[in-house]
Amino acid sequence: MDNSSDLLVIGSGIIGLATAYRAHQQGQTVRVIDSNDRPVGASIQNFGHACFTGQDDLIQPVAERARSGWLEAAREVGFWAAESGTHVPAVTELELQVLREFAEHRGPEQVRLLSRDEVAGRIGHPGLPSIGGAHLPLDLRVNPREAAPALARWLSARGVDFVWDTRVTAVSGGTAQTSRGDYTARQVVACPGDQLGQLFPEVAARHGVRVCTLVMSLIERPAAVPADLALLTGTSLARYDGFGAMPSIGALRRELAAREPELVGCIANLMVTGIPDGLLIGDSHAYAHSPEPFIDEDVARLLLDRASAILGIGTPVVRQRWLGRYADSASTNLIIERPDDRTTVAVVTSGIGMTLSFGIADLALSGESVPGY
Repeated sequence: MDNSSDLLVIGSGIIGLATAYRAHQQGQTVRVIDSNDRPVGASIQNFGHACFTGQDDLIQPVAERARSGWLEAAREVGFWAAESGTHVPAVTELELQVLREFAEHRGPEQVRLLSRDEVAGRIGHPGLPSIGGAHLPLDLRVNPREAAPALARWLSARGVDFVWDTRVTAVSGGTAQTSRGDYTARQVVACPGDQLGQLFPEVAARHGVRVCTLVMSLIERPAAVPADLALLTGTSLARYDGFGAMPSIGALRRELAAREPELVGCIANLMVTGIPDGLLIGDSHAYAHSPEPFIDEDVARLLLDRASAILGIGTPVVRQRWLGRYADSASTNLIIERPDDRTTVAVVTSGIGMTLSFGIADLALSGESVPGY
């Protein structure tokens, strides 16, 4: 068996798969190694909400490349992707002020302000207690349970070699040592996600990488709620860096702490995203190096209650709950490092890995970096 290739990708999460996809397009021979027998990690546990617009100004060129990559891959591979954008209702004057500032900063191509009636109609709740809102038309949605597995199958059918159930123990100088022997390549791109510390402990320690766990649910979608829903809230404005650069964000964070102490206490980013299976609702954030697997019912109920109130859902019908996880760092959203001239480490250390995946893949393969990161 030939254990060499042009490119060796460590990890079958969406960043690894996007890197394999881009390299395959370039005509490279590609091998992907993963410790599982299919994609089951952060890439299938999230919202599938590619929230390009809310990311900070520095990362927007990467977000634009990511958006193009998602649309191209969806067409070629055949998985579902929706260009319905994101709606953000504002329930206080400060939330609306942040949206106004953001709209002025980014312009109408990225942010379109809406009246109270417009945003209420768009999310299917005429009684929504909002005073206005915004639409972010460039954001996308994919089904996270479909996209990564479909991409892996498509690549495998076109000659990309997947080595499943195989643990990588060390990577250096174009060689990956694994539980099935050594694999070599002209270039190695390691995308280990929250397992970064096991392969590159110095990199993980330098950036303080830990695991973020998040409480999420899938509920049935009532007929009144549009199937193409993607919803952010005031907690999202307080969390994403693009909104976070606006002048009124400090006042909004103080208002949220007083008005929604429970949401702020569980570090919530209250979001709802429609996929063909229903509505994805979340999420809270908790940080640890070795997180416990338990879901706090009070947190899960809090998120469901708040989302249901926004959407006018009387009694949500819960189909699934789970504790998602991803790599996190308090000091950076993105790690792209090159420990040697044949190895690239690419890990998104925040909840935007799905959003930026194809853009990160381009950086990893081209040797580029992002100024300021």
